[in-house]
Amino acid sequence: MQNSVTVIAPVNIAVIKYWGKRNESLILPINDSLSVTLSTADLCSKTTISADPSYENNQIILNGKEENFENERILRCFEMIKQRALEADSCPKELLDYKIHVDSENNFPTAAGLASSASGYACLVFGMAQLYGLKKQEISDIARMGSGSACRSIYGGFVQWQKGVELDGSDSMAVQIAPASHWPDLHVLILVVNDNKKKVGSTSGMARSVVTSELIKYRVEKCVPQRIHSITQAIKDRDFSKFAEITMRDSNQFHAICLDTYPPCVYMNDVSHAIVSYVHEFNKTEGETKVAYTFDAGPNACLYLPEKCVKRVLSFINHVFPNDNQESVEYLRGTPVELENEENDFSQFTPYAKNSLKYIIHTKVGDGPSIVE
Repeated sequence: MQNSVTVIAPVNIAVIKYWGKRNESLILPINDSLSVTLSTADLCSKTTISADPSYENNQIILNGKEENFENERILRCFEMIKQRALEADSCPKELLDYKIHVDSENNFPTAAGLASSASGYACLVFGMAQLYGLKKQEISDIARMGSGSACRSIYGGFVQWQKGVELDGSDSMAVQIAPASHWPDLHVLILVVNDNKKKVGSTSGMARSVVTSELIKYRVEKCVPQRIHSITQAIKDRDFSKFAEITMRDSNQFHAICLDTYPPCVYMNDVSHAIVSYVHEFNKTEGETKVAYTFDAGPNACLYLPEKCVKRVLSFINHVFPNDNQESVEYLRGTPVELENEENDFSQFTPYAKNSLKYIIHTKVGDGPSIVE
């Protein structure tokens, strides 16, 4: 059996947000969530894991910097995968005794509201599963133990994290609603407003919300179950207008809960709010919903849109958010877009302050983790 494996795992962006745990140590959420897995061609974590009898210590390197392998969440994922491999008798026993070296890197900013922990832990768990011969077993519950939303990055396409009801978390796992191939022309523009580390991390922020927000209880009991049902149907029907409205409403409510938290958790900034306003104005002017926003726990916008609308929406973004680097390959990253030279009349929209966006990433719905040959 090969003692080394290299894998990649995707970022996912939730359209129905996960916010709040019923059990902190087991990372059990208070509500279901649903996300879109993004293409690994543009955004991914890449991890090489090797096991060898000559290794004296376990080691993990993240983006070129050695991290503490004794991190509780890393250790927990490691031990759970090894236990499952032992029970399944999926690899030689001595392989499980070897120390491992992990080298992982993201091709996008870490901890900037782009779900880096989700792809990172999904990559780690999927990689260890491959190393130890766990090819087809359920592993999303183990990925959840590293980072809650990591369980959704174990699958491609459209993924629901079922909160579960069992106290031990045995039924809290991810399920695929539809593969990427079901709606392949759903594209994504990520508007990077700020790629610095956020002031209030998601873990501490959601813990504070659960204790202090009064709105969160109504969201969990009334709103989320209805939205999960409705957006699942919209995905199955490929109904973009319905998908877009639910996505934007849930993003707005999520950030309202962050503000209802005491003291408040403020993740969006002035540029974020300007993006919201521009999207609504654009859709109204176009006479139909062509683009939808969602914001995770950070200021960066994730815009969902049909492939046929990408060029026009990008031209609009370039008009309302002018940038000195607009012509640079470093500004529009990811899947290339050839913008037409034709004049788009966006004169009724007053541009925002220049250089408010750092860069834009263009991608689309994509598949789950895979082995790099």
